[in-house]
Amino acid sequence: MDFDPVTLSRVQFALTVMFHYLFPPLSIGLGAIMVLLEGTYLKTGDRRYEAATRFFTKLFAVNFAVGVATGIVMEFQFGTNWSTYSRFVGDVFGSALAAEGIFAFFLESGFLAVLVFGWDRVGKKMHFFATLMVFLGSTFSAVWIVIANSWQQTPAGFHLVGEGAAMRAEITDFWAMIFNPSAMHRLNHVLLGSLLQGAFFVMSIAAYYLLKKRHEEFAKRTFTVALGLAFVSSLTILVSGHAQASAVAENQPAKLAAFEGHFETGPADLYLFGWPDAESQEVKAGVALPGMLSFMLHGDRSASVTGLDQIPDDEEPPLAVPFVTYHLMVALGMFFIAITSLALFLRWRGTLWDKRWLLWTFVFAVVGPYIANQTGWVSAEVGRQPWVVYGLLRTEDAASPSVPGEQILVSIVLFSIIYTALGALWVFVMNYKIKHGPEDVGEGPEGPKPQEGQIEVAADVRDPASPRRLAGLEDS
Repeated sequence: MDFDPVTLSRVQFALTVMFHYLFPPLSIGLGAIMVLLEGTYLKTGDRRYEAATRFFTKLFAVNFAVGVATGIVMEFQFGTNWSTYSRFVGDVFGSALAAEGIFAFFLESGFLAVLVFGWDRVGKKMHFFATLMVFLGSTFSAVWIVIANSWQQTPAGFHLVGEGAAMRAEITDFWAMIFNPSAMHRLNHVLLGSLLQGAFFVMSIAAYYLLKKRHEEFAKRTFTVALGLAFVSSLTILVSGHAQASAVAENQPAKLAAFEGHFETGPADLYLFGWPDAESQEVKAGVALPGMLSFMLHGDRSASVTGLDQIPDDEEPPLAVPFVTYHLMVALGMFFIAITSLALFLRWRGTLWDKRWLLWTFVFAVVGPYIANQTGWVSAEVGRQPWVVYGLLRTEDAASPSVPGEQILVSIVLFSIIYTALGALWVFVMNYKIKHGPEDVGEGPEGPKPQEGQIEVAADVRDPASPRRLAGLEDS
């Protein structure tokens, strides 16, 4: 049997990246929620917000640990499976990943101990500062990773050194590399997607508690905070997506043509759904808005948009995968706007907590941002093919030349087993902590209110003549 090393290396990298990418967006989004909750506690002194922050800190720590463990693997693949690629982008990625390690990972991991273990060891303001630093650290990590990846999409600020397999890109303008044409658009989109994931995660837990009539005050408060963040993020990400699509049309016309199933250069329709058929050069069973893509890009329904007919055959990206994943991501984005708008309206009317069907929808809607984030990355990466560095280095030329396909296949199987175990462990621990729930505290800043019977017991113990105390003495 013939095992193609390039194909298997791509499968392995896709497996490890997509599994790892389940965790960083949640760390960013959950970190933002924790900052909002603890900031409210710091301002009001209401211990219910402190209890909420403590609860989500435990979930954050579990997610962070699994995210770090899964992220390490990806970096080793650069040297084992993609040595030519590593040589080509080493000067660019070296600076970006070094900055990620110094300004992001050390910041996040350094303050994580204070965040998790410092509740009763440092002051309130210092702990809030640690929470903020952990959130910023996770955000800065995304900044540098997205910048490095965006450079592959739209290279800038470099020149080429060497020839053939020894050729590599060398930075000539650091800031041009940082602010390459797609970097800021993609960064905004990634961060907003992360905020959505964190917000829907919190709303899913809160909705579950409300349906089970547990921790209801906690659930109402945290759901309201997360709902506000989700609503703003879902609207903002629509604007961000439009800006990014315009940038793709300018810098990567082949990718946009694949996203939209646009075969012939000219006025372009906007497809809501369908199935692109490369052989017949049409979108089958498609429903489209005539001329709307042209209007969205150029403000003119008759404006010309580059189609796949203008792309050389050996530079055409795959069609089905980017088309389907891109449209699924957009559809989910519209769903997020609709459901958060409805929930916000009902919250304003004071009837949200009575809508059990909507609460059940939010329990399961947490899956939506995970799918949207994954499909967004898949459409961007597959749509860039056949280039690993757009216009400079083909994917087939970037792989290590001497790694046997059989070895890669074995590593895929082993990674799949390990990642399945890690995923199951993550689900088990997170489920255990969610079912256990937050600490119950009192109704105000004075702290916990003793339950009925606790005062009586305490009084009995303090009274030397109490029956409980005397019984205890007699037993001893």
